[in-house]
Amino acid sequence: MVKIRLMRLGSKRNPHYRVVVVDARKRRSSDYIESLGYFDARQTVEAPLQINNERAEYWLGQGAQPTETVVKLFEQSGVSVPNVLVKRQKGYRARTAKA
Repeated sequence: MVKIRLMRLGSKRNPHYRVVVVDARKRRSSDYIESLGYFDARQTVEAPLQINNERAEYWLGQGAQPTETVVKLFEQSGVSVPNVLVKRQKGYRARTAKA
């Protein structure tokens, strides 16, 4: 399965994230298929969120599953996330909370 998730970069106490398309079996900071943009959590740059909307919509169309955080970032960036994916993510959270 292909996922769209955050890859942590930066030094200690200075997180920067890259939004990447990666195989779900890979580690957090391992090789990725494609980089879709970046997110600066501390907002130390002029544009803390930069996403390539065309490529993000392409990968969503191919069936890549975004994490909940990435869905929120996509909504801020203006990427149209299908409702099916959002419901699936919320349902997944509810199932793991019970277990």
